[in-house]
Amino acid sequence: MTAATIDQDSDRMPEARPPSRLLALAEPGRAMGELAAFYALTPFRSLLPRGDGHGVLVLPGFMASDYSTRPLRRLLTGLGYDAVGWNLGRNVRVDNSRVEAMAGCVEELHERSGGKVSIVGWSLGGVFARELAKMMPEKVRFVISLGSPISDDRNHTNARRLFEFLNGESPEPLRQGKFQNLAEAPPVPTTSILTKTDGVVHWRGSVQAESEQTENIEVYASHCGMGANPSVAYAIADRLAQAEGQWKPFRAEGVYSLAFPRSRLFH
Repeated sequence: MTAATIDQDSDRMPEARPPSRLLALAEPGRAMGELAAFYALTPFRSLLPRGDGHGVLVLPGFMASDYSTRPLRRLLTGLGYDAVGWNLGRNVRVDNSRVEAMAGCVEELHERSGGKVSIVGWSLGGVFARELAKMMPEKVRFVISLGSPISDDRNHTNARRLFEFLNGESPEPLRQGKFQNLAEAPPVPTTSILTKTDGVVHWRGSVQAESEQTENIEVYASHCGMGANPSVAYAIADRLAQAEGQWKPFRAEGVYSLAFPRSRLFH
């Protein structure tokens, strides 16, 4: 079993800090390797769990667009989901109009599919996915975040200075009482996929408290390659294939277990 158990004793948690520069510098090369592996394993995608056709909204990371999530969306479409991007350009500004537009994406997909939708968010997109599920839990079935900074402390990420340069220290939604308590999970089944070799967001900033419907899954991956990482793709397919209302913690069995770290404790 690869779902992690968070140490609830906050006094033992180290001070927030970003990943090392070495990990950050290695991101581009590692991401390219993951993308190559993703396409190399195309013939084996038929072995992944099939979907039930429900809608899946995929949100890109900070400074990225739908182009970055295209491989993942094509995979999910091939598995039978109604997988769509947000069609809102680059993920740069965090303001009320952007939040309203994302909520509109959920509304539109919910209406078109005729049921609750799942939201998969990469990095900052995962933060948005969790907050959208808090805003409209009656329309959201499941949330999956990939290397997302779900801590209120921005010191966990190397992108803090750029984010604050573009959005200020307190973006518009934050000033109006939204996006508070990011670490609090939405009231729907929620999975945080993270890697201890993340070069952009320190893995401790992606760990959520586990409960009856929340979990952490550790993978071998880079930050920039998570959306096309084969083990991440397997975990996402496994999670989304669960029947609504029948959520269970992730368990990689057989040969698949070799693709996931054995550690279960995050300190």
